[in-house]
Amino acid sequence: MAQPLAFILDVPETPGDQGRDLSPYDESEVHDSFQQLIQEQSQCTAQEGLELQQREREVTGSSQQTLWRPEGTQSTATLRILASMPSRTIGRSRGAIISQYYNRTVQLRRRSSRPLLGNFVHSARPSLRLYDLELDPTAREEEEKQSLLVKELQSLAVAQRDHMLRGMPLSLAEKRSLREKSRTPRGKWRGQPGSGGVCSCCGRLRYACVLALHSLGLVLLSALQALMPWRYALKRIGGQFGSSVLSYFLFLKTLLAFNALLLLLLVAFIMGPQVAFPPALPGPAPVCTGLELLTGAGCFTHTVMYYGHYSNATLNQPCGSPLDGSQCTPRVGGLPYNMPLAYLSTVGVSFFITCITLVYSMAHSFGESYRVGSTSGIHAITVFCSWDYKVTQKRASRLQQDNIRTRLKELLAEWQLRHSPRSVCGRLRQAAVLGLVWLLCLGTALGCAVAVHVFSEFMIQSPEAVGQEAALLVLPLVVGLLNLGAPYLCRVLAALEPHDSPVLEVYVAICRNLILKLAILGTLCYHWLGRRVGVLQGQCWEDFVGQELYRFLVMDFVLMLLDTLFGELVWRIISEKKLKRRRKPEFDIARNVLELIYGQTLTWLGVLFSPLLPAVQIIKLLLVFYVKKTSLLANCQAPRRPWLASHMSTVFLTLLCFPAFLGAAVFLCYAVWQVKPSSTCGPFRTLDTMYEAGRVWVRHLEAAGPRVSWLPWVHRYLGENTFFVFLVSALLLAVIYLNIQVVRGQRKVICLLKEQISNEGEDKIFLINKLHSIYERKEREERSRVGTTEEAAAPPALLTDEQDA
Repeated sequence: MAQPLAFILDVPETPGDQGRDLSPYDESEVHDSFQQLIQEQSQCTAQEGLELQQREREVTGSSQQTLWRPEGTQSTATLRILASMPSRTIGRSRGAIISQYYNRTVQLRRRSSRPLLGNFVHSARPSLRLYDLELDPTAREEEEKQSLLVKELQSLAVAQRDHMLRGMPLSLAEKRSLREKSRTPRGKWRGQPGSGGVCSCCGRLRYACVLALHSLGLVLLSALQALMPWRYALKRIGGQFGSSVLSYFLFLKTLLAFNALLLLLLVAFIMGPQVAFPPALPGPAPVCTGLELLTGAGCFTHTVMYYGHYSNATLNQPCGSPLDGSQCTPRVGGLPYNMPLAYLSTVGVSFFITCITLVYSMAHSFGESYRVGSTSGIHAITVFCSWDYKVTQKRASRLQQDNIRTRLKELLAEWQLRHSPRSVCGRLRQAAVLGLVWLLCLGTALGCAVAVHVFSEFMIQSPEAVGQEAALLVLPLVVGLLNLGAPYLCRVLAALEPHDSPVLEVYVAICRNLILKLAILGTLCYHWLGRRVGVLQGQCWEDFVGQELYRFLVMDFVLMLLDTLFGELVWRIISEKKLKRRRKPEFDIARNVLELIYGQTLTWLGVLFSPLLPAVQIIKLLLVFYVKKTSLLANCQAPRRPWLASHMSTVFLTLLCFPAFLGAAVFLCYAVWQVKPSSTCGPFRTLDTMYEAGRVWVRHLEAAGPRVSWLPWVHRYLGENTFFVFLVSALLLAVIYLNIQVVRGQRKVICLLKEQISNEGEDKIFLINKLHSIYERKEREERSRVGTTEEAAAPPALLTDEQDA
């Protein structure tokens, strides 16, 4: 196979050129020099072509060939053309890489700082006429190219130099060598000739300060990353248990971010101002007994944790809440802060921001997981391109090995699943069993909802439960046990139905658990807003609903700990010690994810009645993270059937958005627009509905003067008008639809580009075959022309003898 032409530039340098940047080239001399380069290269190519034609005359081959042939059976001319392709020359040798990046650095330096041509004399403009072309594939060529690259790197800024070195396809040792050679020596600082030692010392001091600040920033960044609970644990979980189990912890991390954002808004605009202007307590503060951590009542009642503590006045001075329901008179000249309006607006704005963030996260996750149209070649990419060569520690390299091994298992399991379809009889049998199991699971969910409704009615009619804090835990305990036991029953029923795909099995389990949670939460919402509001007339029913939601949240956490202890730890001990089995329980992704969604839904339902509930949820999620991580690593094993959870995060966010968040938003809208607030507590005690706080504020604005007359117009036509709400909803749905269409368009473009790449390959094969046929035709014409010349040069006597014969 012919070697490609390798060109080096022999640039004679003078001593005066040391330490001075290259000057810009004159356009006319560049044109002339490139003409000379082209002519010299054409002459060399023509001479090489004559030699190759002489070699081709000695080669015999088939007369016609239209199909693509391997390189070992092609002619010398075809091999020479193949060797001259850019795809076979760039990246083959280190010298080609260095030469390529030398040209890039020259262009970058000229682009960043290129003076005018008029500022230079004609003699200072170098020409390419002095450059020689040599065919030298030895190490001297690489050294000269490397020296040129080092000089160009020295002329760049430090940031540009580091960015250029990172992008070079070279080994780490070669990159370090180039960095050391291109680094400016300590004793040679860029400055004016003849500068004293003061400038050198100042430059060194500045350089040392920059390095110190850079090191301090790296230390602070590493310390901040070390504070995150998912910094190293997520890598370990993903390497040992795969992407399916990892998706649960990533979803928990997302919930932490949502609750932190929600809590920040509530603290800034509701709890902060109320703490700055605390109202007078209606009586002596109750003594804490410790049971309040479970019930949420007692000494927690008259704090900023619940709705009833907040004032209905304008917060600009310490003012007690009158028992007759009248508002206290604000001080003249004080800073007005309407607490009812702030309370309602903050809850509404926080829900709106949460909705936008949730929709954006869902759309982003959808784009990341569904953008690639096909998985062809993913196995080779995982094998050859997954290793991170920057990893140097033994612990990190072991984690990376586990990640790649688990990833390959998931890819191979998915590929095997696609190539082993089930027969028609097997599908019919599976459909029948699936329908029967679905009926049993739906009956279980309906039975749990009926049990919750009956028990809640019993608690309302039971006089013994009134005034007893321990009795308040009975309903959350019953609901928690149903939420804990029903998924296990559904899991036992799911063992009867054979699923080909473990992904489908998880999705079906999620749907069944979701139906169970929605049935129970719907029954509880009717219990709180339909029954408790009527029973607690004359009392602060908002505080009771907030405390009830707090109890449900705490009881859910307690039962989760018990389930982790007995369902995973005790079962592992029994399996290893008594049953003598090495099998550990698997991590139930569907049930654990639905527990997270259930707890987050309780938090959103209680934001209006307990503004501090997101803080309780954050503490719970952090504890759940550490408990689940420890139990997973100690008591669970990786799934026996590995599967690739490529779309699992998108499914989790979708379930969190539409059934959970949308249901909580409907619940709060009904409470704000339809339910009458308590007349003895809270910021809306004198109003018929919570929404009237906005109308009262508008009436005050209308009476204030014409300077703020535009605000009532905004409230009337944008706030109270339902058309604006429908318009915002339509725009939101349109954004979601457009994002889905953009993702589909990207997938289609990727498919078209892959098809275009395939067509380009076929075009190259076609052109090479055509070129090969042209060379063969020329060779046959040359042979026929030589034969005709030999016949014409034959003696006439031979021709006469042949005619006589």
